[in-house]
Parts: sequence; C-alpha cells; structure tokens
Amino acid sequence: MAQAILLAALLSYLTITMLNILGAGLGPVKLACALVGLAAIFLLQLLHSAPGANRACVWQKYLTLIIQALITYLPIVVFRAAWGAMAGFLAGSLLLLLPTKTAWILYGSVGFSMLLPPLLEGRSALDSIYLCQSTLLTGLVVYALSRLSELVREVHETRDELARMAVTKERLRFARDLHDLLGYSLSSITLKSELIHRLIPTHPGRAMDEIADVLTISRQSLADVRRVASGFRDMSLRQEIASAQSVLSAADVVVRARLSLGSLSKQVDTVLASVLREAVTNLLRHSRAQRCDIEGVQEDGLIRLSVANDGVDPAYRDPSPYSGSGLGNLEMRLRAVGGKLRSGRGKDGMYRLVAEAPVNAVRKLAALDVEGLPAEGPAA
Repeated sequence: MAQAILLAALLSYLTITMLNILGAGLGPVKLACALVGLAAIFLLQLLHSAPGANRACVWQKYLTLIIQALITYLPIVVFRAAWGAMAGFLAGSLLLLLPTKTAWILYGSVGFSMLLPPLLEGRSALDSIYLCQSTLLTGLVVYALSRLSELVREVHETRDELARMAVTKERLRFARDLHDLLGYSLSSITLKSELIHRLIPTHPGRAMDEIADVLTISRQSLADVRRVASGFRDMSLRQEIASAQSVLSAADVVVRARLSLGSLSKQVDTVLASVLREAVTNLLRHSRAQRCDIEGVQEDGLIRLSVANDGVDPAYRDPSPYSGSGLGNLEMRLRAVGGKLRSGRGKDGMYRLVAEAPVNAVRKLAALDVEGLPAEGPAA
C-alpha cells in the first residue's frame, strides 16, 4: 500500500507538469522531448526511492543524482517555469541518498533556485515564491513517502523475524526444560533400577519399596513432560530437596542440609529447584561422591543455594553424547531473574555449585523444614 501511494504521488506530479507543458502551446518535437524527459526522471526517481537505495555505491548515487540534476535544469531553458515542478523530485532524491547535513543544504539550494525561472520569464515575485515553495513541498512529500515505503517493508521483515525468533526461543525453551527436568528423573530411575537389581535376591522387601519410588519418579517425569509441553514449568525447591535426599541416599551418599529461606516467588523457587536438580544429576553421573552438602541462606537481599560434593574426579569425562548443556541452561535461567551461577573446586577439595538470585516478595524469614531433615543444622 505504501509503495502504491508513492507511485500514485509521483505520477500525479508528472501529470501536473505534463498539463503545464501542454498548456504552453509547444510543438510536437518539444512535446516528445518533454515526454522522454519526464519518463527518465520518473525512472530515476523510482530508483532513488527504492528501499535500500541509500546503501548503494557512492559513485552510483552521485552519477544518478548528476543525471537527474541535468534532466531537471536543462529543460527549464526550453520549458521555463512549467518544468519547475521536477525540481521537487531532485530535492527529494538528495534527501534520500546523501548524508543528512549535505542533503538538507542542497535541498534548500534546489528549492531557492526555483525563484529564478519565473523572474526570467517576467512573472511576478509571487509566482517565484509559489514555485520555490511547491518545489520544497514536493521534495518533502517524495522523501516522506519513499521513507514510509521503506519503513513499512522493514516493519514487515522485522515482524517475520520476530516470529522466527519466537519459534526458535520456544524450541530452545522446550529443549532446555526437557534436559533439566528429565535428566534428573532418568538418572534417578537408572540408579534405583540398579539398586533394585542388587536387592531382589537378598532384600526383596526393600526392593519393593524402591520399585514404589521408581513408579513415583516415573509418574513425576510424565507430569514434567506435560508441563514442559504446555509451558507450565513451576517447580518447588522444597520438593526437590526431599527428592534429592531419597535419590542420594539410595546411592549411599551422605546428605547434609542447612536451609534457612524465606517465602520465594514461583519464578525464583523454580530456578533454584532447577539448580538443585541439575547439581544432583551431575553428582550421580559425573562423580563418586560419598557426601553432599546442601546449603540455602538469605543474605543481603540474595538467596544463595550451594550444593557441594567430595567425589569429583578432575580427569573424568562423561562418555555419553549431548551431556554438557546443563550448567549453560542454569546460567540462562538465573540471568533471567537477575542472578548468577558459579562452580568449581574449593580449597577443601569439595566441588561447589553456587547459585544466587535476588529475593522476591520475601514475607518472613523462616527455616525450611524438609521431611527427614531438621529445620536448622546438618542432617544425614
């Protein structure tokens, strides 16, 4: 639509100029020359008004502007003031193609140069002012409509790009959440299945209890997949701590927890639960830990969750493919809530994963009591 409006405006100005020339009573040869000149100016203006024309080569822009200037000023010798409307096209082209400061200076110069043709014909000063003003106005109209057409095109392209980005973002969200949610669950199921395999010959009763845990984790995994698919990804740090204790105990890892947190927003609660889940998954897959320390505290307006273990082997490399995106996912999640993540081996030999996030809507500081863990202090 914007291009159609620009085209209609250009044709209207050309028609007005042609009517003025026809009214001058010129011969057929001059009329034919006028038609050729108008066609040339029209084509040049379409070139200058095309989207991205200002990004063309410098020599190309100056060459076409010089040709347009010649076709604008030379016919004035023959057609006098009747040809003056074409100067507005040149003024608009200058604004479209040249740097801002130079363009506006030359734009004004073209407009004021149209004061001369009426005076040379012996017309009144009002005619000179009218031609000058109409030239400047035509230049602004050509410039504005050309830029409008280009901006509309850019808006449509941007809209399409935003749609593609939204699809890509949703794919990344799905992949990230699927990794964070199912990596832990599948590791837990594998660990408990191996434990059940060992327990069946000697401790069938305990094996049955572990099978019940596997069924619970499997059902939770199914619910997690459904939440990921539907976009609902709220998780609970309280539930993740209880689950982590059960899984790590099955792996003969001593769990010690000290947690003192206030009420967390759903977003922060979900992010910290994801951190804990990924930390436990990595512990099960990448280490031979005998002890795991979980600490969560509130200090200086920040919630800090620390998960440490003593079983990281610096030389260990996970042989399974596609196994290295968990910490990157967590960094993205924490940045989204204004937090940060750091990890590494401390001087005491413990490997720590520490997540910090700002407190949101903390109403009252209270100890987080977990079933099987005391509210304050360490617990095995």
